[in-house]
Amino acid sequence: MLEGMQGKVAIVTGAGRGLGRAESLELARQGVRVIVNDFEAGPADEVVAEIKAAGGEATAHTGDVADWDTAKAMISLAANTYGSLDILINNAGILRDRMIFNMSEEEWDSVIRVHLKGHFCMMRHAAEYWRDKSKAADGPIYGRIVNTSSEAGLLGSAGQPNYSAAKGGIIQLTLGAAQALGRYGVNANAIAPRALTRMTEQLGGFDTKDGDFEVFAPENVSPLVAYLSSPQAAKVSGQVFVVWGRQVTVLEGPGTDQQFETPDHWTPENVDESLTPFYEGRKPVRQGFLSRHT
Repeated sequence: MLEGMQGKVAIVTGAGRGLGRAESLELARQGVRVIVNDFEAGPADEVVAEIKAAGGEATAHTGDVADWDTAKAMISLAANTYGSLDILINNAGILRDRMIFNMSEEEWDSVIRVHLKGHFCMMRHAAEYWRDKSKAADGPIYGRIVNTSSEAGLLGSAGQPNYSAAKGGIIQLTLGAAQALGRYGVNANAIAPRALTRMTEQLGGFDTKDGDFEVFAPENVSPLVAYLSSPQAAKVSGQVFVVWGRQVTVLEGPGTDQQFETPDHWTPENVDESLTPFYEGRKPVRQGFLSRHT
């Protein structure tokens, strides 16, 4: 077990199945008391029953993470039930896949709302709780945020403009929170997991096995989430991780590919002279900077 986790209190959203369920069970194994949130009561209750059967402590919460008052009430539930909130794992999400020329306004709005606004609502109320706690303590306290992004948020996805935009926004929301909340003792990081869940099962390929090892099992992601929630990750903040199978990839920030300068001032003509030769022979869409890692 990770040192210092016993008795900590966590909220895990979207925790009735898949990644959220695996994360809740792993945190409970580490001695963390867990608020298990899901949009549906049944799955959340089942995860709570699993945790309690194994000797852990958990409470189910049913509600919409993107609802302002519901998110605020969840923070209060953790504090009132267990006396604190130490860890926030944002995981809730939906898919409404469609090519951009076919996507409806509702398909755009619903995905942005659940993923991006849902992350924001939970983080906003948790951040206020931790700021006030830090002020009362007159110094840094303990807080951990782990957000769930996606490689689609890094590289785009042709059939998921809504999902890609939401997941890219989650990364920037995470980086901003890491900068804003560090003074209070709160770390914020994001993961981009590859896992077999209800959201990915229709995509194919996520049932891959290496012998008895299930490459894309959600249980391969939850150890990193537990680590990022722990005291051992005190110096880890503002980071993005791609995680799946036996692999954890730490991403660098955006890098410089090439820099162009002009001796006088830019004109459309000398921009053309600089950039057109540079892009000759290159694919018009960058295929991804993760290829050297994965």
